[in-house]
Amino acid sequence: MEELDVEPTTTNIPASEGNHLGFVWGPGDILVYDTIYKSSGSVGTCSSFIHEVRKDEDIYSPILRKLFNESHHIFVGLQTIREDLPNKNKKTQFVSISKNYRSVIRACMEELQQVAVITQDTELATQYGNQVSILLAIELIWNLCEVLFIDAAPGGSLLLHLLDWVRLHKADVDEKAQEVLQSESPTEHHGYWDVVLSYLMQGRMDEARQMLVKWGALKPAARSMYKQMDNLLSKMPVYNPGGSQTLTEFDVKWRHWHDMVDHSLQDNSFASDPNLELICKILMGDEDAILEQKDLLSTWYHFLVTRLLFSHPTVKPTELHYYAQSCLAMFDSRSAPEPLDSILLAAFEFDIHQVIKDCSIALNNWWFVAHLTDLLDHCNLLQSHNLHFGSNLREFLLLEYASGLFTHHSLWQLAVDYFDHCPEFGRVYLEQQIEHVPLDTERKALKVLRICEQRQMSEQVRSICKIMAKRALRNNRLGSALSWSIRAKDAAFATLISERFLQDYCARGTFSDLDLIDNLGPAMLLSDRLTFLGKYREFHKLYGENRFSDAATLLLSLMTAQIAPRSFWMTLLTDALPLLEQKEAIFSADQTHELIFCLEDLTSSLKIPTGLDAPMQDEDMEVTKVELLRLALARNLAMAIVKEGTMAV
Repeated sequence: MEELDVEPTTTNIPASEGNHLGFVWGPGDILVYDTIYKSSGSVGTCSSFIHEVRKDEDIYSPILRKLFNESHHIFVGLQTIREDLPNKNKKTQFVSISKNYRSVIRACMEELQQVAVITQDTELATQYGNQVSILLAIELIWNLCEVLFIDAAPGGSLLLHLLDWVRLHKADVDEKAQEVLQSESPTEHHGYWDVVLSYLMQGRMDEARQMLVKWGALKPAARSMYKQMDNLLSKMPVYNPGGSQTLTEFDVKWRHWHDMVDHSLQDNSFASDPNLELICKILMGDEDAILEQKDLLSTWYHFLVTRLLFSHPTVKPTELHYYAQSCLAMFDSRSAPEPLDSILLAAFEFDIHQVIKDCSIALNNWWFVAHLTDLLDHCNLLQSHNLHFGSNLREFLLLEYASGLFTHHSLWQLAVDYFDHCPEFGRVYLEQQIEHVPLDTERKALKVLRICEQRQMSEQVRSICKIMAKRALRNNRLGSALSWSIRAKDAAFATLISERFLQDYCARGTFSDLDLIDNLGPAMLLSDRLTFLGKYREFHKLYGENRFSDAATLLLSLMTAQIAPRSFWMTLLTDALPLLEQKEAIFSADQTHELIFCLEDLTSSLKIPTGLDAPMQDEDMEVTKVELLRLALARNLAMAIVKEGTMAV
């Protein structure tokens, strides 16, 4: 067995002491219950509670559901990018999509922060706070992956992107600066030099100079010292990727500036002011001076970017891992790094698969790794990594994420698109998962059915229609039951429901759901009984339109063609009575003979008793009905013979 990367987390289940637990696997959750069996082998009492253990709690958070919904639209848009586009155009689109994902993360994070502040529930506020921390880490990792893998900035540009990355995730400097500037005497404020140093270590030289202006204005004696520092800050070279300057030219210019700073430090230009001397040491890239500002940096990766800014601004991607490892070791002496540190370190080492693996272990859902892996796969960065059980890494993670969505009462609809874009196993997963969607309402059933029909999932279509047909029949909604059975193409069930329609007609004398029966069309051919139901209704329409001859022909054909069940023949013959009683003969002599034959065939099989042993009122009524039919048939036969004889002459 493969060794586990980490020990699985323990979930405590409240249960009676010493009792065994029973469990049932669900599509995404586990139901756990207390049993009467004890570990000692004896039998005792147990709790009546059933516990639901969810593997992905986040999908039940209303705010995080927005993250799932919005990212779904971005995911679907990403799948439409054409493969034949030039790489430069695709790269621009991929970077734009990555930023869209990050904007969705940030929007959810800000909303969670707002809700956490206003909520009165302490436990809920803690939960929101934890979710904010997770989203902060997710955005931090995603942003770094965007810089290193998706945008893939070269030397020179790389540091500019890393500075933006640090500034975005260390945004409290501006708030501190605002507080300092709004005080009565900004230069005397206890946070003044912290703000100057923070701006400096983020590469924000203009802001640092603006803060130093206030200090220079209040210190006339040190004005020359201030001007010299301002000169150094203003002349610090910044690489411009879009300019005409080459990286080599920039490097020469930067080294010249670095020598100027070194010269100022060596000749003790700022020795009389410890703060300016500290700034000069930082500009020189003095590691000890930068590490003294641990509280302002707060993280080893901020220290890394600051160190690169002042010692190696032309750093290449391949050199990052060396600096990252040394900065982590220098900044944090702990033996085992935190999960976030390990993930960022793997990213700086350009080990994409380790980043994805560590994130899968550290994070509490599949959203991040599924979407990041999908984007990296579109950038052709994961093609060399296939899993030993068939599916590639992208598809495996998307399948896991989508399977989790299917356990939610509304998010399951999003999962369908994720399965659609998993070419190897997506359809198989969808077929299995969609059978577990509870068909609570007819509207929901129609949604599921439409999804299945669009994908030619015939087995699932039949299954859904049968379930809904049986449910409608139990509720005595015959029209709905017939409609579902027709969609399922279930001949046996359509026959059963047609029988119920006919029984209902015999009991009430009218049809229910006339619109459905009138518009059966070719669907009536699904079963003989359904054909009869449709044709019998057609007979009633013809009769209602006074098209007696057509109605008579149809009625007779239903009996002679054996379409009508024998149990319904007496009803059909009774329906023929008004036609037989017309002033003019509707049935021809041959048709009348056919009706007489049907009547005699029916009465001989019914064995209607006569004489003293004849039962009661019902049988008397049947006898009367038969006698009336015989009389009407005889009269019609006579009229038909006379009519046909007259026409022959």
